[in-house]
Amino acid sequence: MSNSSSLVRYLGSRLLLAPVMLWLIASLVFLLLRVAPGDPVDALLGNRASAAARDQLRAQLGLDQSLWDQYREFLGALLQGDLGTSLRNSTPVGEIVRDALPASLELGITALLVALVVGLAVGFSGVARPEGKLDLSGRLYGIGTYALPVFWAAMVMQLIFAVGLGWFPVGGRFPPTALPPQGTGFYLLDGILQANPQVIWGTLQHLALPAITLGLLLSGIFERALRLNLRRALRSDYVEAARSRGISERRVVLRHALPNALLPVLTITGITVASLIGGALLIELIFSWPGIAYRLQEAIAQRDYPLVQGIVVVIAALVVMVNLAVDVVVALLDPRLKF
Repeated sequence: MSNSSSLVRYLGSRLLLAPVMLWLIASLVFLLLRVAPGDPVDALLGNRASAAARDQLRAQLGLDQSLWDQYREFLGALLQGDLGTSLRNSTPVGEIVRDALPASLELGITALLVALVVGLAVGFSGVARPEGKLDLSGRLYGIGTYALPVFWAAMVMQLIFAVGLGWFPVGGRFPPTALPPQGTGFYLLDGILQANPQVIWGTLQHLALPAITLGLLLSGIFERALRLNLRRALRSDYVEAARSRGISERRVVLRHALPNALLPVLTITGITVASLIGGALLIELIFSWPGIAYRLQEAIAQRDYPLVQGIVVVIAALVVMVNLAVDVVVALLDPRLKF
């Protein structure tokens, strides 16, 4: 069987498993919300509400139904693409996700670019001069950034660059005295498309500090991955054969070793998307960034079942799609992979 047909079969199996994974995640979140302590009625009315008012609201929200009836109704709506309605403000969950998702994607993509540039630069510079001070500094950088707590690093960055130096705002996504741009929901892209320097500058001012903080924390993953894989590639047989033909060391590294060392980094990039979502929760909270992770924290605190379920399903779908896309790209770039 050819590798192309094997790839098609692999992709088909992954596509068939994706709905199963989403169903398991949605079912698990549904069950955990119901068994966890707390009651949405208490979150909405408080503890001093009368029993009649509590019963009326419970019936209005459908919480008086059996667990199985609630689950069946939830799955039926989900199969139709309906994420439900927020218990807090009766707003469709799809609208809340659509408004908050661009902010998280803008932050996540920018942070990922920072992580890739810094991590790959530090990792490559260490391999270029192995066992030297630069290599040792790169190792310490990779371990340190990976081990730093997100909340601590974010608050330190705020204290230094926002409070102390005053270079960036402490939080928020856009200057409060200006109207945010209308369009795609990606403020930086909207500012570029509209050729509005005030929007671009205001967005960059608020985006820079949280994106750099999250990007630096994730850059250690790419530094370690590139350094380890590049060193392994430089000791491989095909690199030794290239050296024996008299090819310069610079060309050996850039044309032979580096492309093969970058393939595992591409795989790690897909896996890092999950880390971005998890790390972005604390980043969005500390920097008051109105993204989907920030909305998720609010929904959990308010026991807003439909909103929590909808956000988790959307995040899970994004992670599944990104990992599938990365697997396809790696398979197309690396003919050695067999499925």
